[in-house]
Amino acid sequence: MTTPARHHPQLASGRWTQLSLAEQLANVGTEVGRMRTRRTDEDRGRPFERALELLDLTLADPRWRGRRKEIARARELLCDAADGGREYGSTLEDLDRYFLAFAVLARRWRS
Repeated sequence: MTTPARHHPQLASGRWTQLSLAEQLANVGTEVGRMRTRRTDEDRGRPFERALELLDLTLADPRWRGRRKEIARARELLCDAADGGREYGSTLEDLDRYFLAFAVLARRWRS
């Protein structure tokens, strides 16, 4: 299920597991936000790849074993949104709002 860390080798080498789940998903949300602001599918490609890689790193984090179904579902919805929402009607706007909640939570924990 996991892919080699092409875009985030430092995170894949162990730093990712030092982040809370909220911080991990907030980072995914950053890439989703980048996807949302890009005009063409071609421009959305790199942030999409990075978001998938971060979700794969999150899925591989042993701390979230009991949360994998939810994380995998978020990954599935991201793929659907990137494909135009054909299967589930997912949108990048909806996913951006979903991941924004984790960014707010992560910021509260840090302050």
